[in-house]
Amino acid sequence: MSSLAAATASATAGAGSAPAWRHYPFFDVAPVKDVHDLSSAPDIFKVTPELSTVASSSVGALVADIHGSVHILNREFESISSWIAHVAGRVTHMAERKGVLVTLGVSTVALSASLAHLAIGLGDGTVLIYRHLDQALASSNSLTSLPKPRTINESSNDPITGLGFKEPTEDSTNYLLFVVTINRVLSYQVTGKGSGGSPSVVDEIGCGLGCATMDWKSQSIAVARDEAIYVCGTEGRGACYAYEGHKSSIYSHLNYLVIVSPPFVASAASASATVRNFAARTPDYSGSDITKVTIFEPENKYVAYSGTFDHDVREVISQWGQIYVLTSDGNLFCLQEKSTATKLDLLYRKSLYSLALSLAKTQQLDEASVADIHRQYGDHLYLKGDYDNAMQQFVQTIGHLQPSYVIRKVHAFALITKALLIHLHHQFLDAQRIHNLVTYLQELHSLGLANSDHTTLLLNTYTKLKDVTRLDNFIKTESRRNGDDIDELPFDLETAVRVCRQAGYFEHASYLAKKYERHEDYLRIQIEDAGNYADALQYLRKLGPDAAESNLARYGRAMLENLPEETTQLLIDLCTSSGPLTHSPETPASAIPQRQNSAPSYLSYLAPSRNSAVVSTITADTARPPSPSTATVRQDTHSRQESDNDVPRPSAPPPSTPPPAALPQPVGPPPVKRLSPRIYFAHFVDHMEQFLIFLETVALRRWGQSVGQSSLPFSPLPLETPLDEEADRLDQIAVWNTLFELYLTLSSSDYRGTLLVETTLRNKAMAVLTSTDVPYDPMHALILCSSRGYTAGLVLLWEKMGMYEDVLRFWMDRDKEGTNPDASAQVVNHLHRYGPDHPHLYPLVLRFLTSTPQLLGRHREDVKRVLEHIDEEQILPPLGVVQVLSRNNVASVGLVKDWLMARIKESRAEIHNDKELINSYRMETAAKLKQVEELTDPEHPRVFHVTRCSACAGQLDLPSIHFMCNHSYHQRCLADNETECPNCAREHSVIREIRKNNERLADQHDLFVSEVQEGGGFEAVAAAFGRGVLNITRPQDISV
Repeated sequence: MSSLAAATASATAGAGSAPAWRHYPFFDVAPVKDVHDLSSAPDIFKVTPELSTVASSSVGALVADIHGSVHILNREFESISSWIAHVAGRVTHMAERKGVLVTLGVSTVALSASLAHLAIGLGDGTVLIYRHLDQALASSNSLTSLPKPRTINESSNDPITGLGFKEPTEDSTNYLLFVVTINRVLSYQVTGKGSGGSPSVVDEIGCGLGCATMDWKSQSIAVARDEAIYVCGTEGRGACYAYEGHKSSIYSHLNYLVIVSPPFVASAASASATVRNFAARTPDYSGSDITKVTIFEPENKYVAYSGTFDHDVREVISQWGQIYVLTSDGNLFCLQEKSTATKLDLLYRKSLYSLALSLAKTQQLDEASVADIHRQYGDHLYLKGDYDNAMQQFVQTIGHLQPSYVIRKVHAFALITKALLIHLHHQFLDAQRIHNLVTYLQELHSLGLANSDHTTLLLNTYTKLKDVTRLDNFIKTESRRNGDDIDELPFDLETAVRVCRQAGYFEHASYLAKKYERHEDYLRIQIEDAGNYADALQYLRKLGPDAAESNLARYGRAMLENLPEETTQLLIDLCTSSGPLTHSPETPASAIPQRQNSAPSYLSYLAPSRNSAVVSTITADTARPPSPSTATVRQDTHSRQESDNDVPRPSAPPPSTPPPAALPQPVGPPPVKRLSPRIYFAHFVDHMEQFLIFLETVALRRWGQSVGQSSLPFSPLPLETPLDEEADRLDQIAVWNTLFELYLTLSSSDYRGTLLVETTLRNKAMAVLTSTDVPYDPMHALILCSSRGYTAGLVLLWEKMGMYEDVLRFWMDRDKEGTNPDASAQVVNHLHRYGPDHPHLYPLVLRFLTSTPQLLGRHREDVKRVLEHIDEEQILPPLGVVQVLSRNNVASVGLVKDWLMARIKESRAEIHNDKELINSYRMETAAKLKQVEELTDPEHPRVFHVTRCSACAGQLDLPSIHFMCNHSYHQRCLADNETECPNCAREHSVIREIRKNNERLADQHDLFVSEVQEGGGFEAVAAAFGRGVLNITRPQDISV
């Protein structure tokens, strides 16, 4: 027999033996003696041949004999209770859950932990399952009452050798039953959706009786075969442990598997070291049978015990946290597991720290104990020179080990002093040590356990290593952790700023200065060191309106040249915000003179003398810029900036508020004074793209107006009532007139690679014209469309003015000029758009399409469709169509021959149909009149020839009732006092209702007049005559 292999592999029968697993003596063997006779085994085991089975339970060890008795044993293995479970029978299996014991005489049994399900396996391959066992026991007075079992497997050639329930988990809340036979492993779903089907095959391997057991988590089943041990889950075979040799049984104890071999003869040449050792220490071993017991831990892959016993092992009991081995000669042995500290000490001596960590995880040791293992492992690796891995172990000790211990290891110094900071670059042993130190200090900070000395050391280390990425992450992360409180900062701020500046890391130094409001340091770094004009300007804006105003007056011209996006943002805020530059409530911005110029073309503001315009437009006396908004600059074009969230806002006192009694009840927000955007138009003469952004954003934020789907990430500000509504209206018109002119004027060829795409601009121009909210000047737009040749705009403006005929004549003129080959097609297209609501356009288009042979040749089908529409809508009579076509010699009779013939045929058909209708009406009227005459003639009696009842279809007999409508009934088939024919009563009631409605409508003269006006006079009058509205109302209806 070979020993347990170290690797998990797919072992198959006939495979060679795997390398031996490492053995560790984690268990000690101690014989168990009788409490009254220390020279012998417990008294109950002296009759071992009569014992049928032994099991563990929550109340103690359970022993059953062949006579059907069951005993409960205490820790001294004395019987404290016994009873006869089966009269004249033996107990072969026992299972206990929640204080309920199930005893059976079968091949194998499994009981779920909740006592809800019981499975029984028989030698003939049958598996029975009892559902809701706990409910049956709770509702019955007798513990022997069981629910009706269900057979889930039947196989006469495949005996059942093992059963086990897979307990529910958070991921899978269903019960599943493993069924092991001698040839395969099956899985059966007991509860949940899909339960009740046939068992599914998990693996095509099986085992003998007693060679299958559930793992300690009740999730998988271990199957022991001669070549290996297989672990099977519900999805199939899992891990496989190579362990060759015969096996008689397998058990689970906590996280261990206990394997028992059948008795065999010991040999000094055995492949098992355990057997060879037994032969070596036993002088007279020849001819004696021994049984081998092996305990191994599959999760960490080691053998915890391997020993031999002189006789056959009868049972292995897992009780009270120990393993008990009962041999066939009645002796009981206890396999006592050594303490965790003893096991760890053994692993330390063999330098097996990885296994020690795995063991600690399995034993669920506390964090301090695990950290101590990492410390010893780190010391071991450090002595071997494996500094990187050693540091990884030291990192795991943070929070349980003093950082100075690790730093001394890495650095060869006792304490961190200022001398170390000054001569730091001389103290490091080599680059590898520096990186190891960085790793440890970073983790120390990430857990919030570093002090200021650790942080300062880490900063110096970053700068020496020139590790910009880590330095950047550390500074920003550490600053965010400590907020704005300098006292809580774990390093000296002035030193940190100085170190970063001296090392050339201006961005990090400026970040710290900005974060903790060291304004002078920040401006000095950005302007003198980094030359970052944009960030300095943004910071000045956040300091207050005075600083921003002075910088705008000083750098305004350069701002637009070097920072077009930021300057555009500033101007947008100036024109859309009525408050100060910061978000804190302060004094409103001072007003500036409003220029109310309404020239036709607002691009005329961009004068050639642009230099003087820039200087004279924005000065310290005429502009006080409000707060910028980072949302007003496009994300794809703005320069790199610090986030507003990272910039401290200067503290400002809250606005003074008078007592509540002095405050009048406001009826609405007060009107505000905002700068006119027209005074900034000249700034954008060389920045058309920014000019568009400026105008579009001002319109959106100030008035909540936009066209198309703007790519600008802006949202409109809350609309405020302007102080001067007329001036604000003129600004609004000026902005949209200028935007419309820009949309038509700018060409994409001059601004390639920018937002100024000609198609997009023209689409926006069209959106301006189609918008109902944009207050542009229509006449100004009409002049621009005409001067720029924007045909679509011209047509749209004509349409909005209701000048549809002008649109058609425009395209007719284009066709006559020959400048647009699709002009005639446009005439037809626009006719389709306007024609349904304006039918007078069809004769105009018909006259145009037949004006020249060329037009007629291109639009012959269109002419036919126009004629059909004229005929369908009766726009012109046939004679009128002929008159239109006869104005010139272009259209021939053949063009309308088919159409005229069709009209003539239709007219003849209508005349013929009318004549036939007249004749039929006359004949029907004559028949009705004759019938009325016969009914009203008292001199001539009526003879009834009806022989069957109209109700029941039976032969008429007396008494019978006859109606003048030729319907006859048995008297019994009619209701009492029935005076009207039942078959004709419904038709007569409908006619009477129609007459009543007509009589009622005869008095509604307003309705009749509206029908005459809307539906045509003659048609409405004829319909009224047909309904009898204009006839004299009869005084009453005469019943037939």
